[in-house]
Amino acid sequence: MEVKTVGVAGCGTMGSGIVITCAQSGYRVIVSEINDQLLSKGLASINSFLTKSVEKGKMSAQDKKTVYGRIKGTTSTADFGTCDLVIEAAIENMDLKKRIFADLDKVSPKHAILATNTSCLSIIDAAVVTARPDKVLGLHFFNPAPIMKLVEIVRTIVTSDDTFETARKFVESLNKTVVTAKDTPGFIVNRLMVPQLLNAVRILETGTATREDIDKAVSLGLNHPMGPLGLSDLVGIDVVCLIAKAMYDDTKDPQFIIPTLMNKMVAAGWLGRKTGKGFYDYS
Repeated sequence: MEVKTVGVAGCGTMGSGIVITCAQSGYRVIVSEINDQLLSKGLASINSFLTKSVEKGKMSAQDKKTVYGRIKGTTSTADFGTCDLVIEAAIENMDLKKRIFADLDKVSPKHAILATNTSCLSIIDAAVVTARPDKVLGLHFFNPAPIMKLVEIVRTIVTSDDTFETARKFVESLNKTVVTAKDTPGFIVNRLMVPQLLNAVRILETGTATREDIDKAVSLGLNHPMGPLGLSDLVGIDVVCLIAKAMYDDTKDPQFIIPTLMNKMVAAGWLGRKTGKGFYDYS
């Protein structure tokens, strides 16, 4: 099967990034949100990214017009009826994802692949609410999706070979590198990254080192582009906690227990860059 039209369910940070990535690669994209306000916000974010790309000389004004012209926003999942692939990009809540997948199964063409951008939750749990579990898999993009080169393709025990191959060719057409993971908590990247983020907070909590020295140690000692506390601020403290909680609930592995400091930060609304304050002050 050839993918020509892509649906994206959710136009938040990840959803809008996936929309941009697909539209820039020549795909027609239909993106949905639950109401007009959130849809307008998401489309404005997409337009802003493309405008900045023009200002930086990364694309022409005509290219921007062409790319944006491939995108259609909607508040009705019925508009996914023409899609060959639909990518769910909602928050990390399994009950919500199950409702979305049940709706997508009803409105999407029978041949369509249904994918989730989840970074940690069980793919098979969402797949079994559909009548096509063999056509369901994970396509885990990284933030910011238009820039980050990696996509994890996550296969469940029932994902068909045809579904996987179609998804692999699609991801490679986006100029992304594919890695394949089994349907296990955190897949590859978050299984490795989340314990590091949480351990950095524990080092800070115990007073072993300052936030600046923790981040410098990882940046310069491990050659990472940024330190774990700054990265947590970028991802969102609440998002890191959601991922860690989901992985702990699945594995009961104590390395995924959320440090007390992070729980207090979430309670205080210190979620990182998006709120202006996290481990660092962005105000």
